[in-house]
Amino acid sequence: MYPIIKTAALPVLLAASLSACANGTPPKDSPPVAEAAPGCGADQFADYVGKPASDAAIAAIQAARGDKPIRVIRPGMAVTMDYRAERLNVDVDDSGTIRRFYCS
Repeated sequence: MYPIIKTAALPVLLAASLSACANGTPPKDSPPVAEAAPGCGADQFADYVGKPASDAAIAAIQAARGDKPIRVIRPGMAVTMDYRAERLNVDVDDSGTIRRFYCS
């Protein structure tokens, strides 16, 4: 059973509820807000799409990324489902051609 709120008390309750949001700080019991992920820079490698995923091409991509993680995914290859925003995935098709780059 829900408590009955008198009409006169409603504006006071509403004002009290809204005042908690007025200062821009989240309530103490709210979960933390995730920061925007910096991404993996997949858009920087668009020139490689449609080209062979040769050892030289993969080495050049890795060199451009420095110590940031890279994962080459070939057809039928098992991959983990963990999400890492900074990891660059290189999707390669059956013919060994780079199809796309994406973050995960």
